[in-house]
Amino acid sequence: TLPKGFDMESGKCPMVILMHGIFSSGNIVPIPALARELADNGIASIRFDFGGHWRSEGEMQQMTIGKEIEDALAMWEYAKTLPYISAIGLLGHSQGGVVASMTAGILESRGEKPAGLVLIAPGSVVQDACRNGRFFGAEFNPADPPEFVKCFGIMKLGREYILSTQELDIYGTSGKYNGQVRIIHGDKDGIVPMSCSEKYYETYGDRAELITVKGENHMITSRKKKTVALA
Repeated sequence: TLPKGFDMESGKCPMVILMHGIFSSGNIVPIPALARELADNGIASIRFDFGGHWRSEGEMQQMTIGKEIEDALAMWEYAKTLPYISAIGLLGHSQGGVVASMTAGILESRGEKPAGLVLIAPGSVVQDACRNGRFFGAEFNPADPPEFVKCFGIMKLGREYILSTQELDIYGTSGKYNGQVRIIHGDKDGIVPMSCSEKYYETYGDRAELITVKGENHMITSRKKKTVALA
């Protein structure tokens, strides 16, 4: 998504890579609204579906956060090839926030730094869910989960996801990013607790700002215009 009237042949603008949450898509709220808001402010964006989600190839059951980080890094490499892009930032919602934060840390450790990082309701709670054996309605033995469990009764979450998520160094990897971070979280979020954003804020220290949106839920549908404008 490009700013209105932007000329790719002669112009230059920054770009943000947008990352959706688990079981979601680049075409599901709030990602399209974020793309439009960025474009209105002269910023291009890329939105895509992680492997195993919606339009992308692969099976949901094979999805892991590690594989989503690989997808995000591939998008980073692609964005770098675009001649009209002046800088690249990362933005993630829910599990996409975990992916964006860890990707930023990995890039920093490689000597590459995203121009900025925005986390909206970053879903690090998935690690607790996998360790506790309760994930979106599915219950399992966290030490020996089955081949897959069904979340919401239909979405298959694989054994590899459950076991690998338990071992992720989410905050340690994310904390390697030394740039500016904006964290946005609705106070009516019934899926990802505010404590996740608070832990991120603690991890980044004075490099971060934490903004609480009164009345906003996890899917960014109650105060969408306000929340998206903050990003």
